Amino acid sequence: MLTFEEKIAIIEGFPELERRNVSLGRVNFQFAGSETDKKNVVYHLHPNGNGFVYARGLDGYKTDDKGLVNIRDFSAEELKSLVAKSISLLSGVEAQEAVSHTTPERWLNKENDVLVVAHEDELWNVYFGANLEESFGTYKEVEDYMAEEGFTKDR
Repeated sequence: MLTFEEKIAIIEGFPELERRNVSLGRVNFQFAGSETDKKNVVYHLHPNGNGFVYARGLDGYKTDDKGLVNIRDFSAEELKSLVAKSISLLSGVEAQEAVSHTTPERWLNKENDVLVVAHEDELWNVYFGANLEESFGTYKEVEDYMAEEGFTKDR
């Protein structure tokens, strides 16, 4: 089981989430960009390691009546995956869309520099050669980043 501090470190790796300290040492993480009234991605993460992630409608997760999954015994990869899926769910991106891109994509800029986008372990990773450049929770974030950096998808 991951410690409270390890869970916090993993969740804080998602820059789109905002930490909110609540009572009894518990912590919530909210997604301000939510397309729904639901803002909490992580709910009542407790120093004893117990906590919940919103997952209503996501396949493969047993949720309570509030749509929450208990993450007490999750591994680091399971937690990263679920948080990324929850953010995608709340941002209006269909969860299945995020896993539909399985072939790495080449992106080019005007100088013919090549970046490769690969969907790995529920994250979208951007590589320059063998070096990891960036990681994102959603494909939309990849598209926004590439546009900002002047890259277009190689057709």
